[in-house]
Amino acid sequence: MADTKTLEDLKDLDLAQGGETAAAAAEGTLPEPKIDAQGRSYATGRRKNAIARVWIKPGSGKVTVNGREFEEYFARPVLRMVINQPFGATDRKDQFDVVCTVTGGGLSGQAGAVRHGISRALTMFEPALRPSLKAGGFLTRDSRAVERKKYGRAKARRSFQFSKR
Repeated sequence: MADTKTLEDLKDLDLAQGGETAAAAAEGTLPEPKIDAQGRSYATGRRKNAIARVWIKPGSGKVTVNGREFEEYFARPVLRMVINQPFGATDRKDQFDVVCTVTGGGLSGQAGAVRHGISRALTMFEPALRPSLKAGGFLTRDSRAVERKKYGRAKARRSFQFSKR
């Protein structure tokens, strides 16, 4: 007769292999917040070729990007709206100060990277915010990037112009 396993046996096996997160999710407990000695949470955000290192701490809602105010760094209102989306989704507007350094890519990719980093840092600071951020799609890394140019082509896919004569 075949040995059948119950769900309890599988849960014990998962715990034995170090699956604390699966057990915590089953019990409904949240992971501990990751906060450093200065009261900040850190996360890295990425979009296209841009990488943003983001620190958040409780404050008045001031956002600093590469040592400048984010209204000055991201002049277009659309980019500012993109950065503030995680705070709007979690009802945490003007409750956190954000300090970030961003490198690579253009302004649009950098704004997306900062948004991704803020979302991840918020989940580090308050793990209870994860479901609302996940539902909004803020924790998913947008992996779309520019396709590389191929040899024998004018661009990635465009052919050279055909000449009959």
